[in-house]
Amino acid sequence: MSHLSYMEKLLDGVEVEWKVLEEVFDILAGGDVPKDSLSNIKTEQFNIPILSNGIGERSLYGWTDKAKVIKPSITVSARGTIGWTSFQDKPFFPIVRLIVLTPKIELNVKYVYYYMKSIENAYNVPKNGIPQLTKPMIRDIKIPLPPLNVQAEIVRILDTFTELTAQLTAELTARQQQYAYYREQLLTSFNDDKTEIKTLKDIVIMKAGQHISASKISANKSTSHIYPCFGGNGIRGFVDEKSHDGSYLLIGRQGALCGNVHRMSGEFYATEHAVVVTAKDGINIDWAFHKLTLMNLNQYASKSAQPGLAVGKLAGLKVSVPSLDEQKRIAAILDKFEAITASLTEGLPREIELRQQQYEYYRDLLLSFPKPEVVTHD
Repeated sequence: MSHLSYMEKLLDGVEVEWKVLEEVFDILAGGDVPKDSLSNIKTEQFNIPILSNGIGERSLYGWTDKAKVIKPSITVSARGTIGWTSFQDKPFFPIVRLIVLTPKIELNVKYVYYYMKSIENAYNVPKNGIPQLTKPMIRDIKIPLPPLNVQAEIVRILDTFTELTAQLTAELTARQQQYAYYREQLLTSFNDDKTEIKTLKDIVIMKAGQHISASKISANKSTSHIYPCFGGNGIRGFVDEKSHDGSYLLIGRQGALCGNVHRMSGEFYATEHAVVVTAKDGINIDWAFHKLTLMNLNQYASKSAQPGLAVGKLAGLKVSVPSLDEQKRIAAILDKFEAITASLTEGLPREIELRQQQYEYYRDLLLSFPKPEVVTHD
């Protein structure tokens, strides 16, 4: 798409107006929760969504029976997910932590939504006190308003990109559900007469990683610090020595990702916040990865402010173990599913990421109108 020629043809010599938000929108701050008419579930009576800050479904607070906003509008999160912008085309009831923009002139609301989306990370929020966005902070924001037909064409183009991303996301969700189903079936139901019931300590060796001083960990890779250093929540940085070299599994032992299982290969350093898993003879390391992932090891973590996973607590867990050939067959099937549903370098997640980048590129391109010159007076 040739941006200049396409947009010049679309504008056909008409100048783009720049107006401040309060000139074209009524700006409403969400109010109190309607406690006298509130339901946690959608019913025939309570079918109007109550919206607060949050992304997607996380903005849904509950349901009520009377809408406060009826016209198509734009919502902007004022707290927490500050600046997150959404387009609302159905009646809703906004509550605290949400700013609502309802048009007071004729315009394409979806067009302004796309523009506001392009600046949602650029708000100048004060660092003092509780970070929040207020009506006075956004009312003077200037937005470009080309003719209505141009607004509609920009919306058509950007809707095409977002629809494609939505289709890919729906496809990914379906594949993830399919993957979860087949993983459950393949790892729990066996026609192999060599299947045995064993404990984890019978099939793998689990050892906590080694302590390393934080001063020895570099945030960036360099000629001296070449080995990735892993803790309970993933990579912590790079170090100048390695603790392992080969194919292993790492299990988060402490922190937010406690119980998560990762495949490792090559040279790396594992800290004491990770459990290093080695497969014993007769056990395929890839099959063990899928098996341990299915077991949801996080459920065995201590229920404290800082969850922890004890290696000894895992050792006695019982698992069904098929023959080595069957393990390899299962692992090969599940690896293919995982490439489709989880890989960031191939499969649907990568495709979605590329489509999102393409959408953002064209969004910024289509909405980059020249700003009006500021006239100064001597």
